[in-house]
Amino acid sequence: MDECSRPDNGRCEQRCMNTLGSYKCACDPGYELAADKRSCEAACGGFITKLNGSITSPGWPREYPPNKNCIWQLVAPTQYRITLLFDVFETEGNDVCKYDFVEVRSGLSADSRLHGKFCGVEKPEAITSQYNNMRIEFKSDNTVSKKGFKAQFFSDKDECSKENGGCQHECVNTFGSYSCQCRSGFVLHENKHDCKEAGCDHTVNSVSGTITSPNWPDKYPSKKACTWALSTTPGHRIKIAFNEIDMEPHLECAYDHVEIYDGRDGKAPSLGRYCGSKKPLPVTSSGNRIFVRFFSDNSVQKKGFEASHTAECGGHLKAEVKTKDLYSHAQFGDNNYPGASDCQWVISAEKGYGVELIFQTFEIEEEADCGYDYMELFDGADTKAPRLGRYCGSGPGDPSSKLDSPESLVPPSPYVLGVNAASTPGGTS
Repeated sequence: MDECSRPDNGRCEQRCMNTLGSYKCACDPGYELAADKRSCEAACGGFITKLNGSITSPGWPREYPPNKNCIWQLVAPTQYRITLLFDVFETEGNDVCKYDFVEVRSGLSADSRLHGKFCGVEKPEAITSQYNNMRIEFKSDNTVSKKGFKAQFFSDKDECSKENGGCQHECVNTFGSYSCQCRSGFVLHENKHDCKEAGCDHTVNSVSGTITSPNWPDKYPSKKACTWALSTTPGHRIKIAFNEIDMEPHLECAYDHVEIYDGRDGKAPSLGRYCGSKKPLPVTSSGNRIFVRFFSDNSVQKKGFEASHTAECGGHLKAEVKTKDLYSHAQFGDNNYPGASDCQWVISAEKGYGVELIFQTFEIEEEADCGYDYMELFDGADTKAPRLGRYCGSGPGDPSSKLDSPESLVPPSPYVLGVNAASTPGGTS
């Protein structure tokens, strides 16, 4: 007799499987038999030793049920690391993930190192375990249910975990391989494992970044002289802020020191010479170039320094007969201007000359009275001078192609896009 052919499906909630002389109930993937052996409930969690696979929230791809607490424990062979990659992620949640959430840890216990607690609809970045195991916990409360998540996991041998992969400095594990990297002031040897001293003169053109003493964060070598020539977008300045400094101390910094110059090389005016362990205040160049020099003698070595450099808008500019460029923001052409900016440029010419501005590009948020984003021009050395106009938008009403001023212009303009400055003999044309 086929009990599964009856109208009630053998009283099985999902699947009925006929057997010799009897039958049994079964469940769809993602579900398991309840205690009554007839109804099904969402299944989740487990102990997994496969190198690769996938896990999903209970009931996937339907909404997960309420009041579920699922724990997956993934274990890979020794010297392997496990990477978890979410394909889909959607749970109830807010910034604190108080209700439904997914928690990922390196290790198998509830107090192992936490990688993150995730909820909402933003898909987490790929997560790689610290060791050869990973704990994933999913929890839902008794209210709102969502689609849940689908994630892949894969294990890869961590060559860096044994003898640092044979690397002299740093070993970086990648999927299926690894690579060696060297600290600041060194380059990779031809054997791809050892490091050798590099040239110590650097040219930096990025809008922002970090510079460090050679061999940072370890002690810098003796008898070393390194330079960094930094430049940024015309019309902008460079700000140097020390994150950390630890150098041989001296009242006048006559021994080991780092010195900053306001220009293209060491002949420019000095903005400061620093040593010891007291973090200096940030310094800002007057133009779009700044020069940094590090020096160590042959005696005491310490950790050195780490400093951040960023582009700062505004400043004093000198107009010449030859046309120069001025841009609203340092990443002009690559990104829109940033919000909450307040920039002021003072453009001066030699006595007897005026300043001519030629707008090549102009596109600013449009508003009838230019009350939001705007560019404002003053016919003088500060904002107390007569105002030539306030401009925004990109159509009628934006600046004419040329604007002339007898001596200098002050555009405290958060959002000028593309300006050329040139000197013209005499006053206003």
